[in-house]
Amino acid sequence: MSVMNTRITEMLGIRYPIIQGGMQWVGRAELAAAVSNAGGLGILTALTQPSPEALAAEIERCRGLTDQPFGVNLTILPSASAPPYEQYLDVVIGCGVKVLETAGNNPQAFIAKAKAAGVRIIHKCTAVRHALSAERSGVDAISIDGFECAGHPGEDDVGGLVLIPAAARKVRIPLVASGGIADGRGMAAALVLGAEGVNMGTRFCATREAPIHDAIKQALVGADERRTSLIFRTMRNTGRVLKNEVADEVIAIEKRGGTYDDVRALVAGARGRAALEAGDPQAGLVWAGQVVGLIDDIPTCAELIERMVAECRERLRAGTAIFI
Repeated sequence: MSVMNTRITEMLGIRYPIIQGGMQWVGRAELAAAVSNAGGLGILTALTQPSPEALAAEIERCRGLTDQPFGVNLTILPSASAPPYEQYLDVVIGCGVKVLETAGNNPQAFIAKAKAAGVRIIHKCTAVRHALSAERSGVDAISIDGFECAGHPGEDDVGGLVLIPAAARKVRIPLVASGGIADGRGMAAALVLGAEGVNMGTRFCATREAPIHDAIKQALVGADERRTSLIFRTMRNTGRVLKNEVADEVIAIEKRGGTYDDVRALVAGARGRAALEAGDPQAGLVWAGQVVGLIDDIPTCAELIERMVAECRERLRAGTAIFI
């Protein structure tokens, strides 16, 4: 059985430094277990579950599908009606999960509690300054998210080719490259640029085990690298989604000076979830990164990871062969 050895694989107890990022409505037990069984680290998304009790049940369901390590994502965002974040954290700790992926606000309030329970924290950042702040707060690893990514890439618009080495020059703890990676070439590039692992979201959506409708997966396969849109730009909360009728309408409303209240019904999470489940790629927001241009099939997670590792090794060997 092949392995790759980096500080990320050693920290997480996995064979390959490949992490499936937490994704709302997608980070469920069947996908997380498949990634973990294939040698990567699967991630359950806490807030996909309607309550902390439901998260505990999903963790147990995942344990029934894999005996390998997996983690939980907890995205912490300011909100007038915030979820019970600490109760979700208590479930993670109480269920014995040892890896927590955090995103959004700096998770400093949760760090001491999680670390006292032996939980490793990977914090996702979109800027070097945020990564250094999280490092000072005591997280164990940084996932640095380039502008190519799905979801919220921040407001600095820096792509991975610059952002990854910029972070690697300053961050001392292990660094994971996130955004813009879908194959072994991207993985090799990330490692050469200074990362010790990669995080993928969109690519894992286009796998057999991803719990979304096949028509959505086919939409990802059929898209090229130009088929994403940036919404919420005028609100300074940029989000990258698959280009579709809903995204076009949101952007049109923004251009007319519209506010979030004017697009709230269009971007509602329940509407996006319904689109993923019903298989209508035009019915709601479908969060996707520019890597859709690199996706041309729907493999199992095991097939994808083994192929990535083999291609990564081949590209690294090819890179060293040019020196004589």
